[in-house]
Amino acid sequence: MKMFSKFSIITPYLYFLAVIAYWFTMVNQSEGLSAYPILLFGIPFIWQLVKPNEKLNFSLGITFVCLSSYMILAYLSDSLNIFSISENTKQGLFLGGLFVVANFVMALWMVRNSIKKVF
Repeated sequence: MKMFSKFSIITPYLYFLAVIAYWFTMVNQSEGLSAYPILLFGIPFIWQLVKPNEKLNFSLGITFVCLSSYMILAYLSDSLNIFSISENTKQGLFLGGLFVVANFVMALWMVRNSIKKVF
C-alpha cells in the first residue's frame, strides 16, 4: 500500500512528461530543430519529481485544470459540430477526447495531492 501511495503522487507528473515527450517527438519529426523549446515545458514536472514543492504543485494543477476545461469546451464544440471541421479532424476526435479527459483527470489529481498533504 505504501508503494501505491508513492506512485499515486507522481503519476500526474509522469503522465504530463510522457505527453511532452510525445509532443516533442511528433514535432521533431516534421520541424526538426525548432521542436526543442517544447522540452522546456517539462522542467516544472521534473522539478516536482526531484524536489516537490506544494505551491508549484498547486499552481501547476490549477493551470492545467483551466487549460483542460478550455480543451473540454473545444472538444465539445467539435463533437457537436458547432463549427465546421474537416474529415481528417473528425477521425482523431475519439483519441482527442481520451486525451482531453486524461488531462483533466491528471490536473485534478495534482490539485488533490497538493490539498491533501505536503509531500
